[in-house]
Amino acid sequence: MRHISKIRIMLFAVAVMATTIAAGCASAPAPLRTEASTSGIRAAQEAGAANVPQASLHLQLAKEELELAKGLAAKGEKKKAASMLLRAEADAELAVVLSHEDAEKAEAMAAVKRVRQLRQDNP
Repeated sequence: MRHISKIRIMLFAVAVMATTIAAGCASAPAPLRTEASTSGIRAAQEAGAANVPQASLHLQLAKEELELAKGLAAKGEKKKAASMLLRAEADAELAVVLSHEDAEKAEAMAAVKRVRQLRQDNP
């Protein structure tokens, strides 16, 4: 009989410890997920956003918003941090689009110039 009560006590203790651990994990703040913003910023840099004035502005905004999000997360303001991360991601994506637009515009201008040159050369 004593053997059974010791097992019950041990099972109870294990259950209490598991509950305590689970409650501790549930109350721990979720880590800030910065991957999307960080990769967006990297993509904008690779697209040449630093060389396009409008894109450069949005790239800088994305970097600043990412840093703000990290600061807000450190203060425990998860909702504001998540919102700031979304803004950073959006600004990084806009910087990429503006960079590509500028590159495409330059290509189009070069094509028009080549066509004009061909027309002049072959009247």
